[in-house]
Amino acid sequence: MVALGFLIALEIAARHYGQQGPITNQAKEVIFFPKSGPLLYGSMALMMVVFTWRERLIATGVAVGIDIVFTLVRWAVDAKTPAGYGHPFGNGALWVMLGCAVIAVTRRTGRERALLLKGVGLGLLLVTGRKTGDTWLLITAKTRPTVLDQYVATADHALGNPSWLAGRIIEATGSIGTPLLQWVYIQLAVAAVVVSLYQLRHVAVERRFPSHHLVRTFLVIGLLGPAIYMIFPVVGPIFIYGTDGGQWAVANLWPDTPPPLDAPHHMPFNEVTPRNCMPSLHTAWATAIFIHSLRGPRILQFFGVFWLITTLGATLGFGYHYGADIIAGVVFTLTIEAALRSQARGWDRSGIQLVAYGTTVFAAFLLSYRYIPMQMAELPWVFGPLLILAMTSVIYAYIRTTRKWEPKAAPAPQPEPQPELV
Repeated sequence: MVALGFLIALEIAARHYGQQGPITNQAKEVIFFPKSGPLLYGSMALMMVVFTWRERLIATGVAVGIDIVFTLVRWAVDAKTPAGYGHPFGNGALWVMLGCAVIAVTRRTGRERALLLKGVGLGLLLVTGRKTGDTWLLITAKTRPTVLDQYVATADHALGNPSWLAGRIIEATGSIGTPLLQWVYIQLAVAAVVVSLYQLRHVAVERRFPSHHLVRTFLVIGLLGPAIYMIFPVVGPIFIYGTDGGQWAVANLWPDTPPPLDAPHHMPFNEVTPRNCMPSLHTAWATAIFIHSLRGPRILQFFGVFWLITTLGATLGFGYHYGADIIAGVVFTLTIEAALRSQARGWDRSGIQLVAYGTTVFAAFLLSYRYIPMQMAELPWVFGPLLILAMTSVIYAYIRTTRKWEPKAAPAPQPEPQPELV
């Protein structure tokens, strides 16, 4: 009910600005071209963790069959996929998830009904979370007419302007690295599904969900992140210092020339570009994927490392983020992950201290970027290491604390000595 109320509130807010909200956009995908077919099928895969293998095959077959029917109808009426938007498949997966919700209510009872509804909710939350994020981004652009990019760009001198360096590296790779990084950047939610499917692989047998898994962290990051956008609106270097900013850009400097070291100030920007830079939620989500992949087999660990490194390369190399909001995103994730793990296992002193410390460091980042950016830029050999040290200290505190939370393996019982036979 809380989630439904939240969605209704966002729908009303979007309508206030003349746009469709998350409920309308999600409902349209029942019939029209979905924005992300892979995400819908990934969400259906998450739902199917509660199914037996036979049920999974049936559900997949039904989804594919529905998509084939949609494709034939669209071909018959000559309906075209909108340019740059949407996929020709994915409706079938949404129909199957909605159908399973109806089956849960009408055909299941007791624990089986609750388990199936949890599975459906898990899948739909991932899809709806993206629609909610789109509405949040619209609200940030409409309600925050000025941005703080000059403050962050100035503070970023302490880190050596990593976005400018990464942008030149991406340009040097030409057509080799760019398509791969673009795909990684866009399909982040699909990577989360891969790790989540491994974590939830025993749900069908145990008939219950684990107390904590990646989807919980993923959704909370998406829920809390836009609130920081409202407090600290930033659009990113490619908009303020690059060609994507158009007439609103300060100058066309990215990625060839670092921004000048001038006193920063608030600056107006258009009402279209989302203020979705501080902190970097792509970095936050990729960090969460990496953390949860460490509990899997070696190939899943490599997958997590690959996704984290390539996401960092994309966020910086495409000019969407500064280095300052990258390190803020890491601290943001570790703090949320610590809070969710503490909530799942029961709060204690170590959990409270870890969450409080992460929150303090994150707040210190935002305050320093806003109020002492010139001092940071003028003393890079002081503030640069301090920023990295602060982030590293949160990483160390997280590792040190969570290791204590791991269950200790019981020692193997030793056989009792037997008396010798004479």
